[in-house]
Amino acid sequence: MSGAARIGLVAAAVAVLVLAFMLLAPGEDDEPGDGVGARTATLPPAGGEAAETTRAAPPPAAPAFAPIRVRAGRPLGGVQTITVRRGERARIEVSSPDTTDEVHVHGYDISRQLNAGGRARLSFEADAEGVYEIELEGSHTQIGRLVVEP
Repeated sequence: MSGAARIGLVAAAVAVLVLAFMLLAPGEDDEPGDGVGARTATLPPAGGEAAETTRAAPPPAAPAFAPIRVRAGRPLGGVQTITVRRGERARIEVSSPDTTDEVHVHGYDISRQLNAGGRARLSFEADAEGVYEIELEGSHTQIGRLVVEP
């Protein structure tokens, strides 16, 4: 292979790399997770053209549970306020290293057992506007406040 052919081959390889960089690098206006799918460029075989493929974006993460931590029968950081809009799901997780009691959401009359070292999860449609007490039923201790807005 002559020197001119080698220089031509190196120049073509550099051009392919620059093209790949331009296709793969996000622009200033691009945000992660924008659009339906992500675009990927595939480097071509020598002398070929780059092929573009599309892959599906990952599914959105499940909504988080609002945490309430209890120690010695009391809410850490005081009574927690959890706010949702009417029609949304209220997701509440109560955990405690040392408290066993029943977690109760007044007004919705939903309760779950909390065992020491464990957690109690409540998930329900917040279909009634208002402010509702979340309490440890056995000790009558308020640990949270559910606010359902219009």
